[in-house]
Amino acid sequence: MQNLYIGVMSGTSMDGVDMALVDITANKIVTLASDCEPMPESIKQRLLNLCETKHTTLQNLGELDHQLGLLYADSINKFLLKNDIDRKQIKAIGCHGQTVYHAPNTQYPFTMQIGDANIIAAKTGITTIADFRRKDMAYGGQGAPLVPAFHKAVLQNQQINRVVLNIGGISNISVLIPNQAVIGYDTGPGNVLLDSWIYQNLSKRYDKDGQWAKTGKVNQALLSQLFDEDYFKMPAPKSTGRELFNLPWLHKKLTQFALLPQDIQATLVEFTALSIAQEIRKLPINKQLPCQLLVCGGGARNPVIMQRLSMLLPQWQVMKTDQVGINSDDMEAIAFAWLAYCRINHIPSNIPEVTGASQAVCLGVIYQ
Repeated sequence: MQNLYIGVMSGTSMDGVDMALVDITANKIVTLASDCEPMPESIKQRLLNLCETKHTTLQNLGELDHQLGLLYADSINKFLLKNDIDRKQIKAIGCHGQTVYHAPNTQYPFTMQIGDANIIAAKTGITTIADFRRKDMAYGGQGAPLVPAFHKAVLQNQQINRVVLNIGGISNISVLIPNQAVIGYDTGPGNVLLDSWIYQNLSKRYDKDGQWAKTGKVNQALLSQLFDEDYFKMPAPKSTGRELFNLPWLHKKLTQFALLPQDIQATLVEFTALSIAQEIRKLPINKQLPCQLLVCGGGARNPVIMQRLSMLLPQWQVMKTDQVGINSDDMEAIAFAWLAYCRINHIPSNIPEVTGASQAVCLGVIYQ
């Protein structure tokens, strides 16, 4: 008897709706199908405007919430049809929603993901789990990152120091060191600045294979300026997003520089790689065991970032998560299928050591 769940994720990069059909039976997690539905340009532009300017109207916010609900529902229905899946067999959908603001360190901490889960449940006819982050925050946590709990469940190995690195818009790590508590946090930017900069200059959504960055040279003075940010001095647990690392933030950093656009792109690649490597170098690894850096997310497809990580971390074997059996493009969608499974089965799914919450709690709200 299969236990089928669908995970849905649209991340900081806003490039599409990732979906994964997962069978979770007897603690075994098997991915049966996956797909990505592109984010319509009109919705993406409205989201980017909202996230980067931090200004909107209630009308605009409400409409975007509704539009994203429809987009998720339509994407799931296409996915079901394409893969000949009987929706009656699906126990639940786990949908992360689209983060438009994440502010865990203010007087009144909050996080906001939009994409109306009522619409998803109504249009698909499938129980939907959403709003995964706020329960953790209610118990004093950052509400992020949530995926380390999934990484622990599927990738922990008592014979290997493992770090799972997701390079999406923001980069985050899950640290799986034998006989130590799992930790995880956002290291800083992933693709968010790279994508924004190339779009502004070349009207391309991303730098395929880092080809444009390869034509530039890293500027050390700019690199130092980029690292002059309080976030990098903060201890974990910590989390960040597009509300900090965005195009206006970059423009402020660039005011004293007159550089070629491709040199800025090359410097941003180095910024991403170095901000990750500096955090991994701090880790209290077991020096008797081998070290694996397992990379997933869009950045895993950027050979320039991957090569720099290998050079900056010679002690670590840098590879995609594909090499240990999990498609690097599907990781987060699979994780939210697993989080839906945990919610349906009343299993706590945050890790207090990761998020800073006062206790382990069952995450997600059920929409039927």
